[in-house]
Amino acid sequence: MLSTILIMVIAFALVFEFINGFHDTANAIATAVYTKALTPGRAIALAAFMNLIGAMASEKVAGTISKGLVDIQLEQYVILAALIGAIIWNLFTWWMGIPSSSSHALIGSLVGAVIVYTMSTEHIIWTGVLTKVIIPLFTSPLLGLLIGFLGMKVIYKAFAKWSQSHVNRVFIKLQVISSAVVAFSHGNNDAQKTMGIITLALVTGGLVGADAGVPLWVKISCAVVMAAGTSVGGWKVMKTMGAGVTKINPASGFVAQTSSAIVIELMTFLGAPVSTTQVITTSIMGVGSARRKSAVKWGVAGNIFTAWIVTLPVTMVLGGIMEKIIGYII
Repeated sequence: MLSTILIMVIAFALVFEFINGFHDTANAIATAVYTKALTPGRAIALAAFMNLIGAMASEKVAGTISKGLVDIQLEQYVILAALIGAIIWNLFTWWMGIPSSSSHALIGSLVGAVIVYTMSTEHIIWTGVLTKVIIPLFTSPLLGLLIGFLGMKVIYKAFAKWSQSHVNRVFIKLQVISSAVVAFSHGNNDAQKTMGIITLALVTGGLVGADAGVPLWVKISCAVVMAAGTSVGGWKVMKTMGAGVTKINPASGFVAQTSSAIVIELMTFLGAPVSTTQVITTSIMGVGSARRKSAVKWGVAGNIFTAWIVTLPVTMVLGGIMEKIIGYII
């Protein structure tokens, strides 16, 4: 039987997933909307559907969250504290229009809550944090930048003799496909983080075994809720992603999205909970710099980079504070 605190954990986990959906919708569809490959309504519907499909595809990232970061049996309220800390940061960055990482918000908040709960750092699996979080934090955006840059160079060379209008007609159609692929990869990576948190709560509550994997109902719930959140949209973040970093056309939008999907799927295969936001932002920067370095608004890119760097430490503090508050109330 589910306890009250476990019900609260599941409820807040699904709230986080819903927020993740509308917070990160822009990742998959901003460039397609900006280039008019898709109307906002159709883009959001496509992203919601592909998020749903992607969320059901695997559970490697969920395994990292549920058993790869912490080696202690947690009380349910600690997990609840981690979720609330991550939700606070996500709502703040959404309101400010900053494309931050929901993934790192959740992980940072969990680590901070566990450190305060145990009053030590000994129960954090630092090798897991390093290999699955910290290293991908830097390598995945760099890969996005590199693949976006090289991919755009290839497109420039391959279509050098084509008229711009002809190129636009071809790639505006291809962008529909690339939007769908990015949305799938977003669901395949991002939705699993919440699956992992709920599974962790179920394991600590003794309702499932540590090696049982993610229950089917958890997969379905997270997939549906993320799709619902995606349907709400993330217009503030979309504005930054679609036009704030560099000027996007159908060809560069296609390359940015395809580059992002390649990196995200690679990281998902490795079980690394990466930031879709980071990867697609640097992919956009890559395609922009392939045209010329001055085509990228490096000031905007710098602000985004700052948000990436501060997300982990800030959410660690938020998770720790929420652990104290909720622990005192309970």
